[in-house]
Amino acid sequence: MRRVREAIRKKKLKLWADNSWFLHHDNVPSHTALILREFFAKNSTNVIPQPQYSSDLASCDFWLFSNLKRPLRRKRFESIEDIKRESLRALKAIPEFDFNNCYEN
Repeated sequence: MRRVREAIRKKKLKLWADNSWFLHHDNVPSHTALILREFFAKNSTNVIPQPQYSSDLASCDFWLFSNLKRPLRRKRFESIEDIKRESLRALKAIPEFDFNNCYEN
């Protein structure tokens, strides 16, 4: 957590200066542990609470990632660049209508 705070301090000077940045993370036990909550309080870290499980708020988990995985399934990649290129190609192949429809339903 110290590295995250240091990166924000270095890269987002204005946000750091007026403490107008917020941390948002999920509810896994390591993120909600007492020691981490105490660290946030001690260091005046603004934390946005994660709502309980909600498919409406996790569209990437329930819609986008499954749509990206399908065209990449059973493929082997030689490099990280190949993965990036094919992932971007799969992402661009998803019609804009589908993106909009995902958030409206």
